[in-house]
Amino acid sequence: MSCPLKRAPLLGSLLKQRGAGTQPQQQQSRLPTSSLCAFHHPKEALPAPPSSPPPPPHSLSALPGPTNWPLMGSLLDVLWKGGLKRQHETLADYHRKFGKIFRMKLGAFDSVHIGAPCLLEALYRKESAYPQRLEIKPWKAYRDYRDEGYGLLILEGKDWQRVRSAFQKKLMKPMEIVKLDVKINEVLEDFMQRVDVLCKPNGEIEDLYSELNKWSFESICLVLYGKRFGLLQEDVGDEGLNFIKDIKTMMSTFGMMMVTPVELHKSLNTKVWQAHTKAWDNIFKTAKYSIDSRLKKYSANPAEDFLCDIYFGSQLSKKELYAVITELQIAGVETTANSLLWALYNMSRNPPVQTKLLGEIQSVLPANKSPSAEDLKKMPYLKACLKESMRITPSVPFTTRTLDKETVLGDYVLPKGTVLMLKSHALGSNEEYFSDWSKFKPERWLQKNTINPFAHIPFGIGKRMCIGRRLAELQLQLALCLYFICRELPIAFQRR
Repeated sequence: MSCPLKRAPLLGSLLKQRGAGTQPQQQQSRLPTSSLCAFHHPKEALPAPPSSPPPPPHSLSALPGPTNWPLMGSLLDVLWKGGLKRQHETLADYHRKFGKIFRMKLGAFDSVHIGAPCLLEALYRKESAYPQRLEIKPWKAYRDYRDEGYGLLILEGKDWQRVRSAFQKKLMKPMEIVKLDVKINEVLEDFMQRVDVLCKPNGEIEDLYSELNKWSFESICLVLYGKRFGLLQEDVGDEGLNFIKDIKTMMSTFGMMMVTPVELHKSLNTKVWQAHTKAWDNIFKTAKYSIDSRLKKYSANPAEDFLCDIYFGSQLSKKELYAVITELQIAGVETTANSLLWALYNMSRNPPVQTKLLGEIQSVLPANKSPSAEDLKKMPYLKACLKESMRITPSVPFTTRTLDKETVLGDYVLPKGTVLMLKSHALGSNEEYFSDWSKFKPERWLQKNTINPFAHIPFGIGKRMCIGRRLAELQLQLALCLYFICRELPIAFQRR
């Protein structure tokens, strides 16, 4: 295997064209302290219960929050503070101002924001058998319009549980995921060779973020479809590029229809609805062809194939299979690319961390050997580096829940149907839960019983935790490991 990153690329494109957002704020995001949210180590005695009964909880309307203007809600304030692309920073500011829980409206979208481990733990303890996520109305509108199936991001109730159970057997069991390391490494080695070609004489890589998207796309497609789209070749075909373009179009248009009525867009056949529908049409067309080809190839021996084993070993309909696989791919491309982008960026600013990580990798791997899933078990510092990067700069700054029953959280009783935003970014940038939060310190993850488990939720919590978590972690760990094998000098970023 060649080591194409020996020139230690400056990765200037990460600051020239970043897709992961902006640098974390350097101010301390300290939320109001409350004994309710104090984190006690397992061996510590819990405080004695109060002698008098607590006061009754307040109603939803009593929640604090930013100014709620008619029709617009707080949308203008969010846009003024940097727009939707920087809303995670704005929401962290709101937590500093309003506390661990607040309410906000963006147009017609009403939500309650949670930024404290104690509240997340309370939510987890009260979780029903079939917890609900935020309803993605534009996606449902398209599926109903084209008579397509619902995937795990849309399904609810027993149907959701049935479909998730079929995929959990392969995607959530470590012994199944480790079998995918050879395929993931196949794409990684091609990616490293491409990076070698793209490096300029000064070590700079132009538009690295785009290249990382191609890597994550090729990787997830090889796992899900058993197919390579050729995005890492010198002569890139149109099929893969168009697929990525359609995903970006779909994602950019559905956001508008989340804060404005999708029924209105559909009835008026707006340009947003037309673009959204056309993008989904193309996505499903490509996905269906790839899935059908694979099912046909392995129909006689389905146990030999990852996807066929799931389908033929369950009671999934073909429409459900199409929908779930398509959603897995969409969820896995940009989020994985963003996570690796940020890991490289955060480590570029901390040369001692790079030196320590390289030492760990070299102590485990012989020269010129690609890492395996088994090798990663001996690299705790590598995993700590990725955790620390996801804490400071999570690629998904929040996940969602929709309450399926009346629930008391903290001092408030929230009615059924309330949409909750679970804030991974606000938690990770909070001095109360992470001392020196703005500093990149992987060592904090190697100390036992120092971090509240509900203070770090990059993949969500509970039964609706991201089903692709283990696959994404394996991809990222192998990618970071292989990168450090193939470099000799500290990575750096050239500011522009």
